Amino acid sequence: MATGAPWAIPMTDVAQAGDLLRLTQWLSPAFPLGAFAYSHGLEQFIARGEITNAAALQLWLSDILRAGAGRSDGILLSLAHRGALPDEDLADLAAALAPSRERWEESIAQGRAFGKTSNAILGSQLCEAALPVVVGIQARCLSLSTPTVLALYLQSFLGNLVSVATRAVPLGQTEAQIVLDRLGSEIAAQASNLALAEPQDLASAVPRADLMAMAHETQEIRIYRS
Repeated sequence: MATGAPWAIPMTDVAQAGDLLRLTQWLSPAFPLGAFAYSHGLEQFIARGEITNAAALQLWLSDILRAGAGRSDGILLSLAHRGALPDEDLADLAAALAPSRERWEESIAQGRAFGKTSNAILGSQLCEAALPVVVGIQARCLSLSTPTVLALYLQSFLGNLVSVATRAVPLGQTEAQIVLDRLGSEIAAQASNLALAEPQDLASAVPRADLMAMAHETQEIRIYRS
């Protein structure tokens, strides 16, 4: 005869829900990464009048997700989460892939901040590396699939850029959130596509975004660090 309350949640589901909550905490704006200080070159596009509305923002974010840092960071996280390469080698690879000084500083500063706080939470001693690498390494302790970790990471990444555009374009909060919602299916598809990616899959095909990030380094008046 079955025992326990009929509404009780199986312990395996409770454990997975706890891990999902932990990952959501790590990737939330409240986690001390300083992500709000970085625009990933978006500020330069806005300053040049190239992103002035929600449609233009959605197109730019889609390009970044499918062929830019969204793709390359997703592959790095996937490789780290699956332990496909030694952690030190993956950290070096992430450093070599940075297309500009500020892009590297953006990723390593947030990775350092993530490592400091997550080490304190988990009692671990994670080495310094780019943000997607350290997130992937730390997420190994969670009972979550690689596609799940990837999807939440990519949503967090794009969510921060939507927040930048909300203030800098400026967009209304509702309009900005509609953009992020419309990207949901693309985020889920990219997470599924990259879950089994290999090092040879690393590539980027948004050179103008990289050039804008380089131009931002010398922008005379700016609010964001990248």
